[in-house]
Amino acid sequence: MDEEKNRRPLAERMRPQSLAEVIGQDEIIGDGKILTEIVKKGEPVNLIFWGPPGTGKTTLARILAKEYKADFVELSAVTSGKKDIEKVVERAKQNWNLQTRTVLFVDEIHRFNKAQQDAFLPHVESGLIILIGATTENPSFEVISPLLSRSRVVIVSPLSKDSIKKVVERAIKAEKATKRVTKKAIDYLAELSGGDARSALGDLELALSLAQKVDENVVKEAAGKKVPGYDKSGDNHYDNISAFIKSMRGGDVDATLYYLARMVEAGEDPKFIARRMVVFASEDIGLAGGGALNLAVSAFEAVERIGMPEGGIVLSHVAITLAKCRKNRDSIDAWYKAQDLARNSMGLPVPVHLRNAPTKLMKDLGFGKGQKWEAGFHLDKSYLPEEIKNQKIFIERNLQK
Repeated sequence: MDEEKNRRPLAERMRPQSLAEVIGQDEIIGDGKILTEIVKKGEPVNLIFWGPPGTGKTTLARILAKEYKADFVELSAVTSGKKDIEKVVERAKQNWNLQTRTVLFVDEIHRFNKAQQDAFLPHVESGLIILIGATTENPSFEVISPLLSRSRVVIVSPLSKDSIKKVVERAIKAEKATKRVTKKAIDYLAELSGGDARSALGDLELALSLAQKVDENVVKEAAGKKVPGYDKSGDNHYDNISAFIKSMRGGDVDATLYYLARMVEAGEDPKFIARRMVVFASEDIGLAGGGALNLAVSAFEAVERIGMPEGGIVLSHVAITLAKCRKNRDSIDAWYKAQDLARNSMGLPVPVHLRNAPTKLMKDLGFGKGQKWEAGFHLDKSYLPEEIKNQKIFIERNLQK
């Protein structure tokens, strides 16, 4: 049994088993804080943990299930489907008959489409399932409103450097390696982690396997040997979406499809990609039109409704269309100029002839003077405040291929 335990990754072996063992997260754990109070009251609450990777969302869910003395069932929205949900419901019904609660933890719950999230609703409402979801995305956009209204959103923050150091030091002590790791190495591990405890422990474990004495150089070697991943909150995430947008902007269909495929294969949220395409349609195609904005919005709705992998077909179809469209930035350039002008002239009064005149006094003062309720009526006066009446915001240029 001990041999099997030792084969588990260090991060798994070091998971806290109670709220008291959790390092950091002082905003949600401690006297008067939400998770501690929920445990004290003994009344389970549906929760959505929102935070970046490696901050302890899964650990917290396991701890709560243990405190509730509940059966803990874990699903990943990346690999699970309707049949998996049905199996959980059947298991929950059996637990109910045995007077045992069921905690369902859904990792990356934002990956479930609307229909899949809807499937939880009746069982959450009836209390058959206590739902704990984890997401790296804003729940307001990614979790359906009925489910969100029946849950408490709890923000799980990246750990501070000092908290990461405590996590690492505890692991070093548990591994009986106190004399093997220098203080500078611990500090460097914390620096590299970016608030991700799992990453820090992974680097530590590899470093311990590389050398008897672990210093900064060994840590650097360990971190460098890690297989580059696609961290949705890291550089890869932003670099790939940037390359995708620029490829569409440049009309390079092959590159557009390549970067789209890279993101999809890496497990990027398809709705994030679709949202960026909606923005691109207005920002880069703009007045060149051709129904690009409507098509992009339709792509978002289609991906939201059908999910993946079929949603990839829709993304590909629309991305090709956007790449091939003529481009025009007149509207976005005018919008930026309008914003800048407005920020610098917020105190200017609206011209009297444009103001509303609901009373006789206001009419006598010239409010709304000369205005007529006629289609296409144009007053021979500036519609801008007097001080900026000669400013030109919208400049129409030739459409670009």
